[in-house]
Amino acid sequence: MKNIKLITLTFVVALLGASCAAPTAKKEGAQVYNAVLDGYEYPHDVHLFEFDSQKQKLKMAYMYLTNEGAKKTVVLLHGKNFSGFYWEKTAQLLLKEGYNVLIPDQIGFGKSSKPENYQYSFSQLALNTKNLMDSLKIENATIIGHSMGGMLATKFNKIYPTYVKKLILVNPIGLEDYLRYTEYKDVEFFYKNELKKSAEGIRKYQMANYYDGKWSDEYEELIKFQVGQTLHKDWPVVAWNNALTYDLIFSEPVVDDFKFIKNPTVLILGTRDRTGPGKGFMKKGESYKLGQYQNLGKRVVKNFKNAKLIELDGLGHMPQFEDFDRYQKALLKSL
Repeated sequence: MKNIKLITLTFVVALLGASCAAPTAKKEGAQVYNAVLDGYEYPHDVHLFEFDSQKQKLKMAYMYLTNEGAKKTVVLLHGKNFSGFYWEKTAQLLLKEGYNVLIPDQIGFGKSSKPENYQYSFSQLALNTKNLMDSLKIENATIIGHSMGGMLATKFNKIYPTYVKKLILVNPIGLEDYLRYTEYKDVEFFYKNELKKSAEGIRKYQMANYYDGKWSDEYEELIKFQVGQTLHKDWPVVAWNNALTYDLIFSEPVVDDFKFIKNPTVLILGTRDRTGPGKGFMKKGESYKLGQYQNLGKRVVKNFKNAKLIELDGLGHMPQFEDFDRYQKALLKSL
């Protein structure tokens, strides 16, 4: 795949006054990957949807798996700390069930473009996804979103309801309006935090927040692409895009969008999940506890017009990796 030419970060560095020196590969002992993950193998052929957006040419990477004669399609929307490749086991399950499967990397993620400047919004990402579907002549699909992908799926459903046969949200974030409880942070705050990332830090965060303190070779595979990017000279532009997409989570709450969704909806929630963006910068004196998924599902399912809740007791933010058998049963039931 051809490398995407990236504009230098002179403007960003000057604006933020940050040091962008990346750690060496020898320090981490890991494979190094550039901004668009050249050399990082996805499980299927990766295609590029090229389009103009916000006065620039962008490339949206995607995998499209088809069954001969299949008329049903599922679109899988990835979370904040991942990209399309991590849907592979789910994709294989869906193929066996007779679905075509579309797996995009959103702009700013995975093998897609990392613009130096982009006004990120869930509405913009929804439009990009809708345009990709149009290019493939997909008029209607089941939309499955995990984590931040659940927020995007919700916005997509609100704006383009005729494109959605069913909405399935797997441990989505956005079940709360985070800025009700947290301080607002400038994007520079997130950018500086991103620049500090390391293999150890990524591993510790996911172990504590996703897997209840446990770790495995499978989990390690899921972070290799992130670790590799922190070691490349492109890391500042990746970190900047990561920072910009953090802002969406706080600036664009979707909880008020639930009441507009009439399409059949299923929430699949691991009840041990405690993901709560902004926990580290709560408003002074705020006692509310973010990310209490054992309560959130029961509360928000009532806000949809036509929704069902499937709770997976004892599982966390990544049920599709913690216990695929239980997740599989829940997903097939949802379909």
